[in-house]
Amino acid sequence: MRTRKWDLMETEYVGVAELQNRVRDGLATRIIGQDDIIQQVLTAFFSGGHVLVIGVPGLAKTLMIRSLAELLDLHFSRVQFTPDLMPQDITGTSILTSDVDTGERTFRFRKGPIFANLLLGDEINRTPPKTQAALLEAMEEGQVTVMGDRHPLPSPFFVMATQNPLD
Repeated sequence: MRTRKWDLMETEYVGVAELQNRVRDGLATRIIGQDDIIQQVLTAFFSGGHVLVIGVPGLAKTLMIRSLAELLDLHFSRVQFTPDLMPQDITGTSILTSDVDTGERTFRFRKGPIFANLLLGDEINRTPPKTQAALLEAMEEGQVTVMGDRHPLPSPFFVMATQNPLD
């Protein structure tokens, strides 16, 4: 016997499947010959996961995630991971500010590029372990910690990390 809860779950599933098909078709018009990776990225996105794409430059990785953001009307951000990138470069930082009238000083959090729905982490293998750890915290916990304060990330939050196999 079917229950109302089951019917609602089935309706939600059909809605997600239809959305995934529309997005896949939209990506296929912009990116040619990458059907397998498109399907894998969409599966990870709609299941709440993240992806690591290992590939040489020129395989439309940036175009894919930017197009995904456009098709879903979500905020996109890109971070080029370099050897000198620090965790606060991606998470954001607390800035000391002064009130003009009272002279009172307080810390104000300034969000970094990780505060996007879709984040392209380009060449993550090039960055120091501390910066990778900040990215992993965001991916696992859906938040970043700066100066002991936790800051939740937007929902949905999806990371497409890339790595060049030649490095």
